[in-house]
Amino acid sequence: MSAGRSADGREVQIPLQQASPSLATPLSAGPVVSAPCHRSANPWSPSESPAPQGNAPQAPGSSGFLPLRGGFRDRFVETPEAKYCCEACGLVLCQPRQTECGHRFCQSCISDILSHQNPVCPADMEPLFKDKIFRDVCCHREIMALKVFCRSEAKGCQEQMSLHQIPEHLNVCPFFEVPCPLGKCKERMMRKDIPDHLAWKCKYRETTCEFCTTKMPLTDLQKHKETVCPAFPVSCPNHCSFSSLPRSELSSHQHDCPKAQVSCQFQRYGCTFKGLNQDMRQHDSTSAAEHLRMMANRNSLLENKVEDVKGELMDRYKVLPALSSRLSEVENQNDELREKNRQIEQKLASMQNLMSSHSEKLMELELELRSLRLLRDDMENLRGTLENVRTRLSALEQGGRGGSGSTHTLASLETQLSRHDDMLSVHDIRLADMDLRFQVLETASYNGTLIWKIRDYKRRKQEAVAGKTLSLYSQPFYTGYFGYKMCARVYLNGDGMGKGTHLSLFFVVMKGEYDALLPWPFKQKVTLMLMDQGPSRKHLGDAFKPDPNSSSFRRPAAEMNIASGCPLFVAQSVLDTGSYIKDDTIFIKVTVDTSDLPDP
Repeated sequence: MSAGRSADGREVQIPLQQASPSLATPLSAGPVVSAPCHRSANPWSPSESPAPQGNAPQAPGSSGFLPLRGGFRDRFVETPEAKYCCEACGLVLCQPRQTECGHRFCQSCISDILSHQNPVCPADMEPLFKDKIFRDVCCHREIMALKVFCRSEAKGCQEQMSLHQIPEHLNVCPFFEVPCPLGKCKERMMRKDIPDHLAWKCKYRETTCEFCTTKMPLTDLQKHKETVCPAFPVSCPNHCSFSSLPRSELSSHQHDCPKAQVSCQFQRYGCTFKGLNQDMRQHDSTSAAEHLRMMANRNSLLENKVEDVKGELMDRYKVLPALSSRLSEVENQNDELREKNRQIEQKLASMQNLMSSHSEKLMELELELRSLRLLRDDMENLRGTLENVRTRLSALEQGGRGGSGSTHTLASLETQLSRHDDMLSVHDIRLADMDLRFQVLETASYNGTLIWKIRDYKRRKQEAVAGKTLSLYSQPFYTGYFGYKMCARVYLNGDGMGKGTHLSLFFVVMKGEYDALLPWPFKQKVTLMLMDQGPSRKHLGDAFKPDPNSSSFRRPAAEMNIASGCPLFVAQSVLDTGSYIKDDTIFIKVTVDTSDLPDP
């Protein structure tokens, strides 16, 4: 960057622009006979942008100092030696490269040669290889030290300098051609002519408005005066006695101008007079009574409107209590809906959990069902085999009557038949056990709730009264898939102090597969309920919290703990007269609170 001064004495920074290359006659070059001074350790690639090596200077911004194509075209003080000239373009080497055969080329020239197919050296026609061409740093340093005339010599500069000093000199050379430092002007001039250009010639030079002293470019001055200058003198558009006044005072003058066309200030009340400002005073004095009449009429209309508005407001005030109560009802309904929505969301979450656990259990049931089918197939095969054996045995018995030679065969067949009978009995027992397990798993609950359906109530009640079956056990249910295992126990004819008069209902903690992971003793709240099958749904229920010191709620050591519950759960008279027995069936519901139950 170089410095110049504008018309008002301020310093202006002028960037160094690309200098036009000198039109010096290209120097002839002879064959190079000297060996290269130095070779870089890395091979040169034409595509790379070379950086300076050692002390070889590189101009800042090579686009303004180095030629785009070929070598330097500067005028040298002394004719350069032939070893400094390019074998291709004949100019002084720019960023010299040396081939394996010892010849030197400019970087751009060797790149052009290597771009051809099967490139060869133009000096000796030897083949060239990109990885065997090196940067000649020593030659570059020597070339940059050669003396040259200033590139602005044709414009009058007589300075001489080393080639590498050209960028530094051009930043201060007074004869170097640069553009206008203001940036908008397209003219170019020598650096020494910048102050004169900024002071008198540049049409974008800064100037001052003589009316408001605002500074601006010269090109904007006339428009500024004609449109926005607040101090510029303008004439009244009404052609009054004020022939000239500042533009900023024109708007206020319009209110007082005697020749301005204005409307009566009582126009809003109905006056239609329009005239000059100087006639308005006479109109106001002569029409005062008319103006008062207009205002009185307008005031009367406004009073009538106010009364109408008051009446409308009173009607609305009467409706407000009803609207307020309705709003309260809507808010209450909204709160109820929110609460119902929350409960539905909770139920939906519990149903999703229950469906997930039931899906897992359903997969287990399908596996059990497959094993049952296999067992049934085995039994059918055994039955077929047994029938065959019996048929053969009958035939042998008939044949044995005719001779004693088949006695031994008959004994072995009887033994085989006995063994098959034993196997069939074992399979029958296993099949019955699998059926029982399938029924239990099919009705099992994993959400802490048991719905127990007891059919043939009268028959079972008679058996309980006769002492044949005193109590019944429900199918097991669970607080979770990995939770407590439980069941219910009922005495249809009562137990203990409720015997013969009440139905006794008890809760039993059973031995489960995951007891080792659960907290003990059992502490969950238990609710026992007899379901009303009538429309009134008056269910009978009782609830209790387990006693932590009772052995009924400790971790089971046997298959189940001692039952705990209500001997006087419901009187037989209530049971017989209500709608709790329907179609010879009763329903018992047991609910275990699982809300605060930790995961195992």
